[in-house]
Amino acid sequence: MKKICVITGTRAEYGLLRWVMQGIKDEPTLALQVIVTGMHLSPEFGLTYKVIEQDGFKIDRKIEMLTSSDTPVGVAKSMGLGMISFADALHEMKPDLIAVLGDRFEIFSAVSAALIACIPVAHLHGGETTEGAFDESLRHSITKMSHLHFVAAEAYRWRVTQLGESPDRVFLVGGLGVDNIKRMRLLDRSALEDSLEFKLGIKNLLITFHSTTLETASAEKQMQSLLDALDVIKDVHLIFTMPNADVDGRVLIDMIQGFVDRRPNARAYKSLGQLRYLSCIAHVDGVVGNSSSGLTEVPSFQKGTINIGDRQRGRLQAASVINCESTKDSIISALTRLYSNEFQANLLNAINPYGEGGASTKIVEVLKNFPINSSTKKTFYDLPIVYSDKGVA
Repeated sequence: MKKICVITGTRAEYGLLRWVMQGIKDEPTLALQVIVTGMHLSPEFGLTYKVIEQDGFKIDRKIEMLTSSDTPVGVAKSMGLGMISFADALHEMKPDLIAVLGDRFEIFSAVSAALIACIPVAHLHGGETTEGAFDESLRHSITKMSHLHFVAAEAYRWRVTQLGESPDRVFLVGGLGVDNIKRMRLLDRSALEDSLEFKLGIKNLLITFHSTTLETASAEKQMQSLLDALDVIKDVHLIFTMPNADVDGRVLIDMIQGFVDRRPNARAYKSLGQLRYLSCIAHVDGVVGNSSSGLTEVPSFQKGTINIGDRQRGRLQAASVINCESTKDSIISALTRLYSNEFQANLLNAINPYGEGGASTKIVEVLKNFPINSSTKKTFYDLPIVYSDKGVA
């Protein structure tokens, strides 16, 4: 049996990996190992490793790596702590391959340790771009340390190949977030309200805003602009999900908590979990913030997304996405457009560029059949050079 070790550090990441993990667990020729780290183990972020256990998965290792600091120095030290612990865990567990998703610093540490240990890496959701965060560089670095690639769209398949990865190791499977939407039985309005202990209004918005590590304006200033804009709109109930453990993340958490403490129409949650999160999308009027979910999952509900700032700049977008600057006036203008009759009518024609589901099944099938033992050595794949009157293209 091939031992496939899935590593996860955040609630959102696990939500995307869940059905891949279930597929590995159910496949007789594969053995699932699970390592949890990062925010999963932090009371501040909801101890979400418990959700993984509740879903029926055995956690083989818990790797503590977060420091109490969200400064650049603190995050860099967390990466170092993670690499030390991942080196030990991978040496003891001896997986045949590790499977990781995305662009987080926790995952970068894990993949770096696997590279030195000559353990092949399967990378999910590579090739994407997020120009407003240093996650962009981490994602592409993880791609170069990985051996199998599962991408969500043709443009991303091309980009991974452009980075020098052999096309026969790059698999176009679609977005994993769509699988959750297709597979989960979402909560109806009453059940959702009971679970949230919060009554929805006539109008409702779901808000997720993360730190923007490479933008000129500070995360605090951008969050204040968002809160000031939300303070202007009337008769709208607001559901906040708390930011990730990124640089300056804690100041954003404090600002959100202070905002909702003064407003009976607003509530904040450390972690909604996938079921409640997707159920919220189904029942709100739109999603506001700078989370990738607004681009990759929300369009499948034919709901609008207000995408603030540059954090997600470069990702494929559906027509249901409204881009705006991280200023109060720009956000208010976007909210006005979201609720306009014309925009709401056009949502019925929105198509999610991340596919129609089935990604997890395709990934498990490749993991089952691909000759993993021959995966650690790879050559740099050069794209064909095209000569023209204008030079080399």
